[in-house]
Amino acid sequence: MRTVYLGTSDFAATVLDRLSTSPHRPALVVTRPDAPKGRGRRVAPPPVAESARLLGIDLFQPDDVNGEAARERIAAAHPEAVLICAYGALIKEPLLSEHEMLNVHPSLLPRWRGAAPVERAIEAGDEETGVTIMRPIAELDAGPIAVERAEAIEPDDDYGTLSDRLAALGGELLVEALDTEPTFRDQPDTGVTYADKIGPEDRRLDPELTADLLERRVRALRPHIGTYIELPWDERLGVTRAALAAEEGPAPGELGVHDGRLLYGAAGGALELCEVHPAGKKPMDADAWIRGYGARLANSR
Repeated sequence: MRTVYLGTSDFAATVLDRLSTSPHRPALVVTRPDAPKGRGRRVAPPPVAESARLLGIDLFQPDDVNGEAARERIAAAHPEAVLICAYGALIKEPLLSEHEMLNVHPSLLPRWRGAAPVERAIEAGDEETGVTIMRPIAELDAGPIAVERAEAIEPDDDYGTLSDRLAALGGELLVEALDTEPTFRDQPDTGVTYADKIGPEDRRLDPELTADLLERRVRALRPHIGTYIELPWDERLGVTRAALAAEEGPAPGELGVHDGRLLYGAAGGALELCEVHPAGKKPMDADAWIRGYGARLANSR
């Protein structure tokens, strides 16, 4: 089947790699423009652009995928299907109706429609998620389903490990859908949840929340976004790895050292901060942080 592929992220790049080895290798890849990245804010291409160049596939990076020039470029490739995966911008009319479209979404729809389904599934403590291949419509992630498959969420999964498995599954499932052209079915009206975009407030480990939820939040935002706590001396301390503490620990919002371990108090328990990321430094084990900052922590009380 002749296809055009729209995608941007690392997840989408993995799906593209699998698609390129199938009979449905895209004639054109469309991705977002190059943009500043990282602390240095150097302009760099999206992961899908890098993959398309390595694969030798024609690449197009419009400012507006819904604009007339982009629509003409896509139509000129004469696709039998336009495939979408983590493009990072809404596909709108009239582009939405100009081609047969399939979208790769990393959840078991209708659960976790929206921008951050992998993160929200981990944070919520779901035991499984999956990938859905569906037809996009104007309503966000509400279109009919072609095929979907579940993937267990392991107790130690973070965004990085889970999204890698889901991306591999997404590539296989997309090729399967193109091979078999299954019948679409409408999504059920029950069980709909929304995975809101991760905002600045989601990064903070709010001590008024339960310790088990905060432990899941650390994993949900690792390694791509990160979480933090607020230190007594008005500084943020990034938290890259954490575990539920066996003991009660300090009061909610307080940081303490107990038996050589760094504990952060939260509602109904405490987090052991196993790896932290001080401002302006590299991530370090908690014991290294205690050696460098323990005295300051003690003096701040």
